[in-house]
Formats: sequence, structure tokens, C-alpha cells
Amino acid sequence: MTDSGDKKQLLHLVFGGELESLDDVQFRDLNGLDIVGIFPDYATALTAWKAKAQQTVDNAHMRYFIVHMHRLLDPQSKGN
Repeated sequence: MTDSGDKKQLLHLVFGGELESLDDVQFRDLNGLDIVGIFPDYATALTAWKAKAQQTVDNAHMRYFIVHMHRLLDPQSKGN
């Protein structure tokens, strides 16, 4: 699937999992990570992140993150 719009694609990954402690980002089970998806822009990723975070609000150790993949792919980029 390709996006034919003029808007530049700024890929974002949303994923999460249960942390070992609240003081550090160390996951209890790497095989159990929840890969929510890869999104074409920050706004879409944020919507997905909020939905997953809300679903797991009762588990204090469960955390979801947004990774700015476009920054990893093109470190010189000034995009969001």
C-alpha cells in the first residue's frame, strides 16, 4: 500500500509491554511485546498509543511507547 499524497511519510512505531519495575524501561518478557503497528505520522500513532494505554490503565507496569522511526532511518531529518 502506498500513500499518493504530497505529505512526507514520517513513520512511527507503537509498541508496549509489561515492565519489570516502574523505575526503568526493562521489559519482563520480550517475546510478549505488543507491536501495535507502524503509522504514517505522529498524530495517527498518538491515537493508537492512547487507545492501547487506555486499555491497560489498570496495570501500572504496562507501558506503550511511540518510536520515531523516521528519525532512525534519516537522522538528518528535522521532521516530528
